Amino acid sequence: MITLIKPSLHLEPEYLDYVSEWQESGESIVPSVVSKTFLPLEDFLEEQEQEERVAPTNWVTHSTYWLYDGETIVGAVNFRHDLNDQLQQVGGHIGYGIRPSARNKGYATEGLRQALEFARKRGLAFVLITCSADNTASGRVILTNGGQEIESYIKEDGTRVRRFIIPL
Repeated sequence: MITLIKPSLHLEPEYLDYVSEWQESGESIVPSVVSKTFLPLEDFLEEQEQEERVAPTNWVTHSTYWLYDGETIVGAVNFRHDLNDQLQQVGGHIGYGIRPSARNKGYATEGLRQALEFARKRGLAFVLITCSADNTASGRVILTNGGQEIESYIKEDGTRVRRFIIPL
């Protein structure tokens, strides 16, 4: 069964394997909050617990989850409880990433579906989600979960970011 779970020490070996695969791929770990989560894992867990209640400077409160298939951490989801000006353009309420070996198996679609439940429980009327214009797989995941594309955002370097609203 695929489920979003809170990061925990008992899955440290699976976590280390997850991070190792991302590093070996040469890609940046997504969502970006997970990229700062290396060792010691205890520090990350403490930081995440704190950031669910108190937003760091220039951030919003957020919750991070591992997408777990019962044996392996296949991805991660970061749910931002609110939006600041930057997140309204790039990032949105939910960011997710799937480890390279687990892609194209429906994990992102299911992870986003479950994250939308957290947003509903929090009382949000909608979520905003973004992806790079060249990330067609992520665009399909968002559309599959009810995303309605709105006006794109153009970053300073000219990169286009697709923006979607998912009514809850």
